[in-house]
Amino acid sequence: MSRPVIGLTTYAEETRFGLNDTFSAVLPLSYVHAVHASGGRAVLVTPDDPDIDVLDGLDGIMFTGGSDVNPDLYGEPPHATTKVKPERDAAELLLMRAALAQDLPLLGICRGMQLMCVAYGGRLHQHLPDVLGHHDHRPVSGPKFGEHPVVLTAGTLAAKILGAAVTVNSFHHQGCADPGSLVPTGWCPDDNLIEVVEDPSKSFALGVQWHPEDTTDFRVFAAFIEAARARRASVAIRP
Repeated sequence: MSRPVIGLTTYAEETRFGLNDTFSAVLPLSYVHAVHASGGRAVLVTPDDPDIDVLDGLDGIMFTGGSDVNPDLYGEPPHATTKVKPERDAAELLLMRAALAQDLPLLGICRGMQLMCVAYGGRLHQHLPDVLGHHDHRPVSGPKFGEHPVVLTAGTLAAKILGAAVTVNSFHHQGCADPGSLVPTGWCPDDNLIEVVEDPSKSFALGVQWHPEDTTDFRVFAAFIEAARARRASVAIRP
């Protein structure tokens, strides 16, 4: 059987190619590498002209990092530090809700996890230093990523993949204040910030607040792609 096809949502930004500036669909290649190294085939899903028909060719979909989720979506005014891309929010929420309705395996990374919380009726902390009193989740100096432990609830999907605890890298100034109807299954023990959410009613719907694509620990991707492979096989045998 060919590799399961995984859609990866992209940024839409002004970029430079050679001497020319152009509006582009872009994504750090680390996401693509993590999918390929874990046995999947990555395809990029751009935020322009959104339609759920893009899901027809996918075995799973990953919602990647990027800009802040618009607080209009959970009924709050924007914080001074909040920077949003409403077109991306609209496109990705359309795809996320359709993917969940189809039980298409779904993985949210950083912003992707935050978008999951909003899609499930929750809300976000717009600027963690105001809430937690520190910048540890997005350092203002020194290494690019913060580093901290995450403890996981026994018996959950996340714990089956990662064990009782894992040390993670993070780069975010927003976080999950309320996961809505999602189940929180991982926390940073230093400040009790939610770091993992999942929907146990789905075959695979998992969000993590850190950036596993920028590590050598691809266990989350391997489990996600295995779920996508199982879905592909189940679709292939349907009458």
